[in-house]
Amino acid sequence: MTEAAHGSALNTPVRVSGPVFFISDLHLTAGMPATAAAFERFMRTRAREARTLVILGDFFEYWVGDEELVDPFHQHIARLLAELADAGTRVLFMHGNRDFLLGRRFLTAAHATLLPDPSLLEADGQRIALAHGDALCTRDTAYMRFRHWTRKRWVQRLFLTMPLRWRLKIAQKMRADSEAGRAMSANVAGEPRAAAVMGDVAPEAVDALFKSTGAPTLIHGHTHRPQRHHEPRGERWVLSDWDFDQGRPRGSFLKLQDGVLTVEHVAA
Repeated sequence: MTEAAHGSALNTPVRVSGPVFFISDLHLTAGMPATAAAFERFMRTRAREARTLVILGDFFEYWVGDEELVDPFHQHIARLLAELADAGTRVLFMHGNRDFLLGRRFLTAAHATLLPDPSLLEADGQRIALAHGDALCTRDTAYMRFRHWTRKRWVQRLFLTMPLRWRLKIAQKMRADSEAGRAMSANVAGEPRAAAVMGDVAPEAVDALFKSTGAPTLIHGHTHRPQRHHEPRGERWVLSDWDFDQGRPRGSFLKLQDGVLTVEHVAA
């Protein structure tokens, strides 16, 4: 996003009706069927209570171009979103670090509207800053360099000229490397604090976003560390990732109703 577009997104709030549900980091893939099934149950039940559903990125495990819609799994997920939208729930989508190549073709199929990252939302008389969260991890300099280059339009256009099978192999390799790096950081002997900080947001980046938006509330995902934080300039809510296939099942959404934010868990 250009600086001008970034400023516009933060100066002009998107006005929505409540109740508003916020989700992120579902990492949907056919290889995690229990998580996909939990999402489908959520869409056919609880999500119908919302007037607005906000998806804050990493909705898919990876997305290498809208040609992925040829896959029946992705067609089904888009159809679930479209059915929700057609039933009267507005669907808003923000790119994550895994699915920033998700484009107009998918959004059209899902009847969803794209939100810039970051954005400002206005609901129930409240102003809320929204972000995926990866851009707030400014102390991870290697990742920030990667993010800088992969968000350039010419780099994306070049990548999208590759055959789909090549792109999928690259994404799968990057996913494997990411999981290996995460496992290694979680097992650094005698360095629990270093492991805890790895991949988390930087306080100065959070403070800057609060300052630029003037919003008293910030909601983001990405870190897989769901929690409510009391920051100097306001409250920061971190959304949960979803995983019903590995280890202890987890998944929740943040609900805004009548000006109150609450965490509600998703049924396994």
